[in-house]
Amino acid sequence: MDQEYERRLLRQINHQNLPAEARLTKCLSATCSPVSVKSGDRFIPTRAGSNWSINFHYANENCRSPSQNHKAKDATSDSSKDAVAYAALLRNELLGAGIETVPDPHTEDRRHAVLSQDSHSLFRYTVHTKRVPFDSDNEVSPYSLSPLSNKSHKLLRSPRKPARKISKIPFKVLDAPELQDDFYLNLVDWSAGNLLSVGLGACVYLWSACTSQVTRLCDLSVDGDSVTSVCWNERGSLVAVGTHKGYVQVWDAAGGRKLTSLEGHSARVGALAWNGEQLSSGSRDRVILQRDVRTPPSAERRLQGHRQEVCGLKWSPDHQHLASGGNDNKLLVWNSSSLLPVQQYSDHLAAVKAIAWSPHQHGLLASGGGTADRCLRFWNTLTGQALQSTDTGSQVCNLAWSKHANELVSTHGYSQNQILVWKYPSLTQVAKLTGHSYRVLYLAVSPDGEAIVTGAGDETLRFWNVFSKTRCTKESKSVLNLFTRIR
Repeated sequence: MDQEYERRLLRQINHQNLPAEARLTKCLSATCSPVSVKSGDRFIPTRAGSNWSINFHYANENCRSPSQNHKAKDATSDSSKDAVAYAALLRNELLGAGIETVPDPHTEDRRHAVLSQDSHSLFRYTVHTKRVPFDSDNEVSPYSLSPLSNKSHKLLRSPRKPARKISKIPFKVLDAPELQDDFYLNLVDWSAGNLLSVGLGACVYLWSACTSQVTRLCDLSVDGDSVTSVCWNERGSLVAVGTHKGYVQVWDAAGGRKLTSLEGHSARVGALAWNGEQLSSGSRDRVILQRDVRTPPSAERRLQGHRQEVCGLKWSPDHQHLASGGNDNKLLVWNSSSLLPVQQYSDHLAAVKAIAWSPHQHGLLASGGGTADRCLRFWNTLTGQALQSTDTGSQVCNLAWSKHANELVSTHGYSQNQILVWKYPSLTQVAKLTGHSYRVLYLAVSPDGEAIVTGAGDETLRFWNVFSKTRCTKESKSVLNLFTRIR
């Protein structure tokens, strides 16, 4: 017998034969002594209290770098879905999770709850004596040589959703000379008749998406004025034009003639919004005027609530509430009858130009802040409470919801000049588009809801395919979904 091994064995036997008091005294003296004596040749840890599900969940996170984790959250390729399917398969075989369908990679990344809350020990041995009749559709054949469980076979047979692919390259680029690089203006809009209106300097041009024909609608240089905002009505027959001198002109696009010119503002009109036959206009004079284009100009509503320039206006899909954003960092909500705002949100730290009402969830309002804020925020206007927010990392210039899915697109300025597509309510980035060299200040959605056009101070208009009609329009069952769908 090895002498060293025999010496350690005798030391352990003597230690066990000592009385409790002597053993405690020896341990204390060994602790105080600078020289520690090893009483065993190996350490066997106890795993009785280990949560194997949590350890398995964090194993994949710890083996990747932070940059890899960030890329995994934005991944939409087939390889990322294969990785999620493989992780679910391992959970089934090692933990008995019972997963039968491949989870969504976006929701999988944001989940911190463990899929299986099974309290059974990992190494418990059980014998299943209950026999069930064989079902060829749902059960694995008892003569199968596959080592996988029934749940894993269902997981592998589950249908796979096609990968979402968004082109990173615009399908069309148009030159837009004299397109102003001004955050507070709204110079691009897309009509229901598939006409794009663009304010360039003192002129408004119409571009047909069907024929690519360009026509000049008006020229304000004769009056020494310039265009500061454009907005189509819902039917796409009338286009409103806000001017630097404070006028609001209404033009018939088909006939190319001016129907009326509305006065009332003492400074430039940077925001316009139609609500049926009513037209709302926001100005640098801090006033919002609401007028019916069919009645005399004297019949108007003056909404005063902002302390600085009004730079964002949007009516809700049910035509009952108007949201306004201003350079005073305020987001106000007005109803159709009151002269005072019914709700006021002050969480933004910069100008609020980007405003968008959700077409899917009643009362859901999204807003974005300027350079000092950079945040997307979501509000439940039915209860007046804030829902979620996320820091985008750059100035938020515009927001628009998809008509077919619970997604929205945002355009950004300082400092990244990018276009982001978000999934709601998970707020996962579906796509990141770049190409503009200046702030992406202007955004409009095509009438079919599939394409968007963006404009920037680099004097270009870029067209992107970001949404699809074929996507599922079912609402997410998240606990954040506090609204009912508009029918």
